[in-house]
Amino acid sequence: MRDAGYQYVWIDGNWAAPTPRSSAGDLVANPDQFPNGLKPLVDYIHAKGLKAGIYTDAGPYIPGKCGLGSHGYYQRDADQFAAWEFDAVKVDYLCGIAADLDPKTVYTEFAQALRNNASGRPMIFNLCNPVTSPDWGNYPQEQQSTYSWTYAPAIAQSWRTYTDVGFVGEIKFKDVLRNYDANARHPEAAGPGHFNDPDYLGPELGMTDEEFRTQMTLWSVAAAPLLIGSDVRKLSQTSLGILADPDVLAINQDTAGIQAVRVGPAGTTETWVKRLANGDRAVMLLNRGDSPTTLTTKASSVGLSGDRFTLKNAWTNQVTESAGTISAAVPAHGAALFRVGPATGKPGVPHVVAGLPQVTQVGGDAVPAGAAPLVAGGDQARVEVTVRNDGAQPVFAPQVELTVPAGWTSRPLGKAPKLLRSNHSATFAFTVTLPATAAPGSAALTGKTSYKVIGKGRLRQETATAVVVAPAAPDGDVVLSHHKWISATSGWMSPTVDLSVGGSSPISMLGQVHPTGIGVASPSAVRYYLGDKCSRLTATVGIDDAVRNVGPDGGTSTFQVIGDGRVLFDSGVLTRDDTRQADIDLSGVRVLDLVVGDGGDGGYNDRANWAGLNATC
Repeated sequence: MRDAGYQYVWIDGNWAAPTPRSSAGDLVANPDQFPNGLKPLVDYIHAKGLKAGIYTDAGPYIPGKCGLGSHGYYQRDADQFAAWEFDAVKVDYLCGIAADLDPKTVYTEFAQALRNNASGRPMIFNLCNPVTSPDWGNYPQEQQSTYSWTYAPAIAQSWRTYTDVGFVGEIKFKDVLRNYDANARHPEAAGPGHFNDPDYLGPELGMTDEEFRTQMTLWSVAAAPLLIGSDVRKLSQTSLGILADPDVLAINQDTAGIQAVRVGPAGTTETWVKRLANGDRAVMLLNRGDSPTTLTTKASSVGLSGDRFTLKNAWTNQVTESAGTISAAVPAHGAALFRVGPATGKPGVPHVVAGLPQVTQVGGDAVPAGAAPLVAGGDQARVEVTVRNDGAQPVFAPQVELTVPAGWTSRPLGKAPKLLRSNHSATFAFTVTLPATAAPGSAALTGKTSYKVIGKGRLRQETATAVVVAPAAPDGDVVLSHHKWISATSGWMSPTVDLSVGGSSPISMLGQVHPTGIGVASPSAVRYYLGDKCSRLTATVGIDDAVRNVGPDGGTSTFQVIGDGRVLFDSGVLTRDDTRQADIDLSGVRVLDLVVGDGGDGGYNDRANWAGLNATC
């Protein structure tokens, strides 16, 4: 990782002794972890050609509440860190908020102490105020991370722009998007030597490889500091390859230090552009949605003029030429990243986009736009692959072969065109049939596209889409929470069967304990496959009594039961003092979604329950 450009080994919290200061007032490392103190560790890091970072808090040490704080000792601690030869300091605000300090005041004081350290040692200052509303409760604007941009650029090299991106093993893609969006509010605050910080990178801490690749893409166009929150010794080659990709890192480390901005409206799919030092543009096509799609923008929309453009795919290294359209097939929760600039010389290879296979019909019924592809044993589905030519030159004899799992069948529909002109597309359709015994889980549909280019011969692309094969539908009178779901999400922690979210207490509402159900936190969605086999669902919904132990804020949610996209039940906004009974007709429902919203006031302390989910099937 050092050779890829990662420089800092940063020690985060919990490095100090249980009593963090000596009688003289100096910070003391935990003797069990660091029997010889921190200096030998720093020397070891430096000997590896790396730099060392350390952690403290702007607030005071509060026994039993805040384990490490520098308030009242700023200059002493800055001198100590410099004497230990640290190169960077992360300053948190957990103890600061506990002591009700003003972040701008204390961070400015700490920055001055670092600049004035007795050794004259330069040290990077990472300002880490993670306090946000409503995630943490209600706090004045000036105490929140979203306010740091107003003062941090003048005193720090980087500053956190939102709360933590997630927990170890529980980093979720939706929270990566949340932090990216917060980080994008003030791109004007960033520049060479001072950057917005959306928090750590989280490979193999809860996301899929595709989702982590997207996080790396997001952080790169944001010109964000790249700090790895995982144990790099245990990472897969896939994760290491994502972290060390030279073209992606070059975009992140571009000397102009400019942060990407969105071009066009916000939504499920978006275009973001980052102007690079040489005048090129880094263009990100982002798919926040749950199904694959082809995304398109124009070179003119990202600030480029002309009629020929070179596109370098930062992830695949493929170099093509476009007549002005920038497009890519983007998987669910994925992002494409191109470096785009003017083309010169002889015409290049046309930019041809081989679309990801898409399930457009199941059993003759259209799949709703944006829905995650879902099939079941015995189903017959229509699958389409669209091939698009964005180059200035035509391509000839385009072909697509669709490969499917063993035991499935794929039959092409229609004939292939003889050529594909500039700025034209062709859709190749297939009928895919699953055996009745198709195993539940994830299955790959792979499109193998080829076409002829004059002077280049036949070129090939391969794209794949993962589809979900549903488990067997419920049968008889069942406790639905005990049936295997297709997918389940929770705004905090993970959905918990027969317990309140987090798993530490039984489901309890208004003092009544419910032995079965699902505990979640808003926003949440739990999906089941019913296969038109069920007729009725009953449940009690409401806020778990555990919110009363957290505090008076939050604890409001909405509950919806949705069948095949139709709302079958809507609770309205419920507080900790409400429950609702649901008795729902499930006739004809193939896919059932249990959806919890935040009630319009954010997700803080929203511990919601689906209790007594009993289905008649």
